Amino acid sequence: MNDRPPHPAPNAFCDPETVARTLAPHAAVALLASVGDVALVIDSAGVIRDIAVPNAELDAQGVRQWVGQPWRDVVAEDSIGKVADMLGDTAEPARWRQINHRVVGGDVPMRYMVMKSGADGSVIAIGREMRAAAALQQRLLQTQQSLERDYIKLRQAEARYRMLFDLGTEPILIVDAATRRIRESNPAALHLLGVKDGALADQPIATIVAPDDRDSFIAHLGAASATDDLPPITVRLAGEQGNADISARLFRQGRAALLLVRIVAATPVAVLASHAAAVEDVIEHMPDAFVLTDAALNILVANAAFVELAGVASAERVIGAPLGTWLGRPGIDLDLILAQIRDHNAVRNVATILRGQNGAQEEIELSGVVAPQGDSPCYGFTIRNVARRLHSVASDERDAPRSVEQLTELVGRMSLKDIVRESTDLIERLCIEAALAYTSDNRASAAEILGVSRQSLYSKLHRHGLGNLVSGDN
Repeated sequence: MNDRPPHPAPNAFCDPETVARTLAPHAAVALLASVGDVALVIDSAGVIRDIAVPNAELDAQGVRQWVGQPWRDVVAEDSIGKVADMLGDTAEPARWRQINHRVVGGDVPMRYMVMKSGADGSVIAIGREMRAAAALQQRLLQTQQSLERDYIKLRQAEARYRMLFDLGTEPILIVDAATRRIRESNPAALHLLGVKDGALADQPIATIVAPDDRDSFIAHLGAASATDDLPPITVRLAGEQGNADISARLFRQGRAALLLVRIVAATPVAVLASHAAAVEDVIEHMPDAFVLTDAALNILVANAAFVELAGVASAERVIGAPLGTWLGRPGIDLDLILAQIRDHNAVRNVATILRGQNGAQEEIELSGVVAPQGDSPCYGFTIRNVARRLHSVASDERDAPRSVEQLTELVGRMSLKDIVRESTDLIERLCIEAALAYTSDNRASAAEILGVSRQSLYSKLHRHGLGNLVSGDN
């Protein structure tokens, strides 16, 4: 038979009765008062009979006035059930639970542990304030959300640049400057060099040129690592792929030095003419409108889609005419678009209008790019009719508030009064969502911190389509 005493509970004294006998009454009281920010003595009926408040801030908020009141009457509505559970469950070991109190200046979250203190059913509740922890948790959540937004933006930017790299028509290789081995290659480079996908990975860069030109090519790469303004070198490509002009430029990614190697193959004149004819045919039959203008924005080329959108009889009617005759609001849109192109060489998805020959207006999106031609630049524009798309989502836009970016895009399409109304709906919805998140979807508490009645909150929830409202929601 095993005579050894049972193993003590975790974090407990081995002989608690001896500890209790050696602890003086005033020492026990001081110990209980110093353990937390609040210590409550509660009788078997749940009434607070005494209180110790070491926390001066809580003492200034009238916590001592709880004496003589039932514990359930000094907590928030969502914590009444927790109080009943804690008073009815005094089993060992005790566990901490969060309780929200109503005090002067707003609700205070507290963590309580309840311990049985006497045979008459009285208990002692020791509480620790959680406002600092809640504020720290809120800052942590905000930081996490900010990091997630930055991560999403980084992933989106990476996806855009990966698409540009893969869809670009110019053959490009990414080469490790130290080992002269190929890190990445786009499909255009694979097609030019006549190899399959993955065949160039981790291969020496010198293998893409003919053996007789490899020494000069390696010397060119070495010079590119030391200077940025280096003219291209003409070499013969390996595998009888013809001649090409190759240029290299050094860049850094983290601590690694990489070379961006661009390859421009020598194309026969007949092939160039064939390609030019194919491009003209594609532009003429593409579903989106396309125009090419000179530096003064006079139309040089227009495809059939633009002629149809402008409502004119033929392309000859628009050649030589100012683009502003049909595009944008006079003196506003085109000036802004032209300034953006001159500053950044491109403009994307600008919302504006196109005025037809009969006076009708269509909502459009315009993208443009600079096309150098001799000493005078040309501008190419693609124009997409988005009127049907805007009408199809109009009801959704009325039901759901827009983001800040979407609201600013409404300038010029809606009056200031309508935009302000949209902004008010957006702010109202964001505040309600924040209040519901802060109160763990407790609508009664959310209405209280928002300073509105429950009926008003339910009405706003219904208007914004937030949550499922049923009778008895709280």
